[in-house]
Amino acid sequence: MFGLAPSVLLAGTRRPWREVDRMLKSGDALGRLSVDDLPTPALLVDLDALDANIAKMVAHCKSKRRALRPHGKTHKCPEIARRLIAAGAVGACAAKLSEAEAFSRGGINGLLVTTAVIGQHKIERAVQLAQLRPDTIFCVDDARNIAELDDAARQAKVRLGLAIDLYVGNRTGIPVGQPAVELAQRISRLKNVRLAGLQAYAGHVAHRTGFEARRELSRKAMESAIGTRRLIEASGVPCPLLTGGSTGTYNIDCDLEGVTELQPGSFLFMDIDYARIGGSDGPVYRDFRHSLTVLTTVVSKPSATEAVVDGGLKAFSTDKPFPPEAKGILGIGFSWGGDEHGKLKLDGASQPVSVGDRVEFVVPHCDPTVNLYDRMYCVRGKQVVAVWPISARGMSQ
Repeated sequence: MFGLAPSVLLAGTRRPWREVDRMLKSGDALGRLSVDDLPTPALLVDLDALDANIAKMVAHCKSKRRALRPHGKTHKCPEIARRLIAAGAVGACAAKLSEAEAFSRGGINGLLVTTAVIGQHKIERAVQLAQLRPDTIFCVDDARNIAELDDAARQAKVRLGLAIDLYVGNRTGIPVGQPAVELAQRISRLKNVRLAGLQAYAGHVAHRTGFEARRELSRKAMESAIGTRRLIEASGVPCPLLTGGSTGTYNIDCDLEGVTELQPGSFLFMDIDYARIGGSDGPVYRDFRHSLTVLTTVVSKPSATEAVVDGGLKAFSTDKPFPPEAKGILGIGFSWGGDEHGKLKLDGASQPVSVGDRVEFVVPHCDPTVNLYDRMYCVRGKQVVAVWPISARGMSQ
C-alpha cells in the first residue's frame, strides 16, 4: 500500500547476548549493532525519515509564521522533544500531567498540558511543575478549577499560565463565545494566574477522510475559536495564543488568520490510519514518511502459505479495524494470533519468508503502539545508531 522498501532481514547475531544486552541498556550502540542484533518485537525509528518529517513540518510552520508545539503523547520520548526544539519548535504538548512531569525531568521547557488538572493532588503537582518550568501552560475550562489553581499558586508564590480549552466539536472544553469570554475575564481578575490564550483541538476533524471534507470541517471548528479569541480581546483581556491543529489539518489551520500555533504529533512517525485519510494531492496521505515500525521474527511456518511472527496483541495497537502491514512485502496478509503472535498469509507474498527471518510492520496507530515499549531503536539503514528510552510510557495520570 505504501510503496516501502523490502524489509525481510536475515537473522543471526554477531556478538554474545550479554554484550548486546549491555549495549542496549546503556544506549552505547552507535556503529556497533545491527537491527539483526535486536531482540524482537522491537520498536524501530528510521532516523532519516524522522528527521525529514521534522524538517518538513518546521519549514512549513516557519513559512506560515506559526509556532510549532508538537504533541508529546505521540512519542513520549524527551530525546525526540529535544530534537524538535533544536529544529525550531517552541516546546512540547503533554496529554497528561504525569507525561509533562516526565518531559520536565528530561529537561524540556515550553510545556502545554492539554488536559485539565483536576483535584488537590494533581494541582499540587502542577504547582511543583510550574516552579521547575515557569513557562508551563495548563488548560482549563471550569471556574472552580481555576479558583483552586489560583489559591494553590498563591500559597506557592508562583503565577500559573492558563489556556482556556474550547469545545470545538468533541471531547473537552467550555463552549465558544460568551461562556469562554466570561471565563477569560474571571482569570484576568485573579492575581496568581494569567491567561496565556486558548486551546482549540478538533480531534474529530483530524481523521476525516478526503482533504476537502476535512478542510471544510476544520475551518468551521477553528473559525469559532478565532471568533472567540476576538471577543475576548474586544472585552479588554489580552489573548496572545490560539493553539490547535493536528497532523491531518496542519496545512489547513495554518492558513486561518488568528491561529497562532500548531500542535500535531503523528507526523513524526505516521501510521496506517493517517495514510488512509487522503491528502491534498490524492486518496493516500503522503505528506510525511512512515518512520515507525515494529520488527518481528518469524518463529514458525506451519505450511508453505502460513507463517507466525512473535508480534501479536502486545506488540501493536489494536484500536483500529485493520491490522499491521508488512513493510515492502506485497501480497502478504496479517491476522492476530493472540497476545504474543501474528499470523502471516503467504499465498501471494512477493518474496519468500522462512523461520528466523525478520519482518518489519507499519503500525495501525502510532501513539498507543509506542506506549507498549520501554525503548525505541533508532536506525539508519540496518545500523542501530541510538537507543532512546520512552520515559513517559504509561504516564496517563
